[in-house]
Amino acid sequence: MNRTNTENRYIQMLSTGVRLEGILSIPPEAKGLVLFVHGSGSSRHSPRNQYVAQTVQEAGLATLLFDLLTPEEEQMDLRTRHLRFDVNLLARRTAGVMEWLDLEPYARDFKIGLFGSSTGAAAALMAAAELPDKVAAIVSRGGRPDLAEESLARVPAPTLLIVGSHDELVIELNEKALAKMPPGTEKKLVIVPGASHLFEEPGALEQAAQLASDWFQTHLSKVSVG
Repeated sequence: MNRTNTENRYIQMLSTGVRLEGILSIPPEAKGLVLFVHGSGSSRHSPRNQYVAQTVQEAGLATLLFDLLTPEEEQMDLRTRHLRFDVNLLARRTAGVMEWLDLEPYARDFKIGLFGSSTGAAAALMAAAELPDKVAAIVSRGGRPDLAEESLARVPAPTLLIVGSHDELVIELNEKALAKMPPGTEKKLVIVPGASHLFEEPGALEQAAQLASDWFQTHLSKVSVG
């Protein structure tokens, strides 16, 4: 995929009464759209998620990197570190963005995938439980799906959980979360050897990005409206 042919749009979306900023990247003949749900103080400027987004785009899928907090909320959260752990708020914002996109001509005919990291994984799963008809696939990288405990049994979308082998506590939390998802749901936990929580080791993020890209490529396809 030639990245120079990818169309990048800087957009503002209305969700839960606030305007959120994002970057929508649409490769030629895109087959689906992946929303990146950030967590734990991250944003659309996260280098790790930007790298994963580029890998996803090269697989022929559109991506939306967006901020779950407004600039004012981000400044407040830098002091209090409270909003980044409010998974209910983050889930409502994510669901609101999906509903907003459903009204936009350039995005509404895509199947949607959600990529969540850290607390953003819980927000993605909770949003998918609330809007099951809108989410076709979910990937969590180093995520905390356990924080979405009450929603896990209502997530029908195929779900991939990616965790580093050195992230032992998070592995245990992901295993427990996986067991609480519906029995008939396609679900999988992949442990990346030699990787820690942030996948900073050589080759670790690349492997996680490829796993995510393959999962979305398998489960997302462009569909016609009407």
